[in-house]
Amino acid sequence: MVLEVRMRMPRIGTMKIYYLLQEQLNELSIGRDKLFRILKANHLLIKPSKSYHITTDSHHRFRKHKNKVGNLSIERPNQVWVSDITYVGTRQNPYYLALVTDAYSKKIVGHNLSNSLSVEG
Repeated sequence: MVLEVRMRMPRIGTMKIYYLLQEQLNELSIGRDKLFRILKANHLLIKPSKSYHITTDSHHRFRKHKNKVGNLSIERPNQVWVSDITYVGTRQNPYYLALVTDAYSKKIVGHNLSNSLSVEG
């Protein structure tokens, strides 16, 4: 039954197959977890594609600062803050989210959302 569905939709996941074949699987007393085990035993599980994009280019011509806190033992809040920028929005309308995070507690202590990468942001 699974192979018939996969002939039409080769990349369909197990949860969607379970939903499509639920009546037939119930007649065979096969639940969701058992279906996963059967597909795994027959090498029929689909590996999910990676959902991330590499946006960092560390091999640029600009100055790169050394890591000054690499060997530091962080023992209390507000001892070290770290920051990063991420892109949100679309290519036509990009926004840049800058976050400042406490390295000890992992709490965000500051943020800025800007439509440019200018110093003011």
